[in-house]
Amino acid sequence: MTILEIQTPASMAFAVGLGLAVANLAGILASALGVADYWPPGDRDWRYYAHWGLSHALNVVVLVVVYLDWNSLGLARAPSLAAGATLFVGGYAIAIASGLDLGVEETKGLEGELRTGGWYRYSRNPQYVGYIAATVGFALLANSTLVTPICAVYLGWWLALPFAEEPWLYEQYGDSYADYADRVPRFVGVRTVRALTGNREEKVSTAD
Repeated sequence: MTILEIQTPASMAFAVGLGLAVANLAGILASALGVADYWPPGDRDWRYYAHWGLSHALNVVVLVVVYLDWNSLGLARAPSLAAGATLFVGGYAIAIASGLDLGVEETKGLEGELRTGGWYRYSRNPQYVGYIAATVGFALLANSTLVTPICAVYLGWWLALPFAEEPWLYEQYGDSYADYADRVPRFVGVRTVRALTGNREEKVSTAD
């Protein structure tokens, strides 16, 4: 019996998905390390279509893997479903809301305006914070041995993307971005809490 004969549809879908995920992550990491100019594209050129083509193809393949390998990891179902649903819905809602604040073009990695309001008052990358939570939630929901490694690569995307984008952002927006980066954390941190607390105190003061 050959290797091809013992492969299952789930394992083949997993191999395709992992390959797509790693290919995109390699481009992002290369950009973050300054050895390639893959992300962000800035314009609708080959990099734009490569990144989003790989991303959309991966999303489809992951759904196939979930269908074929659902609930194979063995986590306790009630807790993993509850935690997974909470993280996925909450994280995805934050990602969508902050994407609306940023704008469609900017979310796609294209040139646009520097946005510092809305969710971007609390984090320079609220979309990625949301997607990190949503990815963990998705892995818990799927409870799949094959989906979990792909979700781990997804997490690598969200963590590496800001480092690939920041040199480009400094180049595009100069001192405006430098000042923004000085006062708002890359993901979340003490300054996020201070901003949230400060806004509440300001609202109370205004009400009085």
